[in-house]
Amino acid sequence: MMTTVSGALREALKRVMREDDRVFLMGEDIAEYGGIYNVTRGLVNEFGRERVIDTPMAEITIVGAGIGAAVSGMRPVVEIMYADFLPIATDQIVNNAAKFYFLSGQKTPVPLVVRTNFGSGKAEGALQSQTPEAWYMNVPGLKVVMPSDPQDAYGLMIGAIRDNNPVLFFEHKMLYAAKGDLDTGAALPELGTAATKRPGRDVTVAACGLMLRNCLEAAERLDKMGVSLEVIDLRTLKPLDTAAVCGSVKRTGRLVVVEESPQTGGSGLQLVEAAVSECFRDLKTPPKRIASIDAPLPAASSLEAAAVPSVDRVVGEIASLLGKKQSP
Repeated sequence: MMTTVSGALREALKRVMREDDRVFLMGEDIAEYGGIYNVTRGLVNEFGRERVIDTPMAEITIVGAGIGAAVSGMRPVVEIMYADFLPIATDQIVNNAAKFYFLSGQKTPVPLVVRTNFGSGKAEGALQSQTPEAWYMNVPGLKVVMPSDPQDAYGLMIGAIRDNNPVLFFEHKMLYAAKGDLDTGAALPELGTAATKRPGRDVTVAACGLMLRNCLEAAERLDKMGVSLEVIDLRTLKPLDTAAVCGSVKRTGRLVVVEESPQTGGSGLQLVEAAVSECFRDLKTPPKRIASIDAPLPAASSLEAAAVPSVDRVVGEIASLLGKKQSP
């Protein structure tokens, strides 16, 4: 069936909530209002207020309650309205959710999913447009997921809820309305596996979230210039499927990582390190990262667009890497 990313996430939540009564939802305005992007719309009518719970505006409490429920045998899915608000709950995420299994002598898992929207595109300014996944990639015990289309949003959400580890599930705000086919009977992707979205021969391009969409569009334009991109959707940033990327690099000889996080300390650094250490001899050129500038994102839409990797920028930098001239 044809649906949106928002609709696919809702179908995933319905499925696991019907299958497992330990699964419940918590977050700000997720019941009757349906959440800021309508992902939980209508779920309270089927599952009731005991399983679709509106919370106060207190992120540290939302996540803390989720952790308590998870270690008590439940499988909570909590929503943080904006990823920019994750720092309020970071003590709970980093020092409790991520470490509880280790501190319990590997006896008590924490099957918690933290959903949140992130990213640029709506010119919401410095405090509601951040891409902070790299902050949490440094934390042992956490998994970090970022889908780019309805099929993967559906499968990865189900996998995240079934996982016994705490998972941060990043949903790009500009992809909620993105449409695509959804086969609810298809095999579910494993967390930690990438997918080749477009085969190619000249350059391996790795991305996820909205940047994956930009790379696919860039690939169409570069194809007209005689450049063939192999586009890899990382899907999961932690664990990171370096084997899939290096396998592609062995064929193309080049790697470009496109990410929306800032240039310094961005999520793509881990992939570049893996390429250098695992498939260095296959590289014809040094690995390249295309990332956002090291500055808070402005609220002016034109300035915001200039700060993050655009399709034009991806096309231009890859063409330059290969010594290709763009048409005027």
